[in-house]
Amino acid sequence: MYDRFEHLLQLRGLTAYKVSKDTGITQTSLSNWKSGRSMPNAKNLQKLADYFNVSVGYLMGTEEAEPNAIDKEKNPIVLDDEALELLEELKTRPEMRTLFSVSKKATKEDILKAVKIIEALKGDD
Repeated sequence: MYDRFEHLLQLRGLTAYKVSKDTGITQTSLSNWKSGRSMPNAKNLQKLADYFNVSVGYLMGTEEAEPNAIDKEKNPIVLDDEALELLEELKTRPEMRTLFSVSKKATKEDILKAVKIIEALKGDD
């Protein structure tokens, strides 16, 4: 289970120390979790899930898909690889920030349509 935590650290370029400071979960707790001496309690699991915007189920290993985002109701959103790649490209364009509130059903085509609409409104070619 700790490997999911380490994966999230690596993915987001964070350290366990930073997560400890940001969440208030002691480094000892994280170290004990890593070594298998103990498991995080429900409160700390929820803190970690909230911090990383994933479900407790994902951290516990009972859910396979790592959400790419969380909607307003805190439901996980999982986008396909093509849509994620496109969103990564668009992150550098400030006028495209509205795309990051995409729905669960957004496809690459949906995102491209939204880009065209935004560009048309701005007068971009």
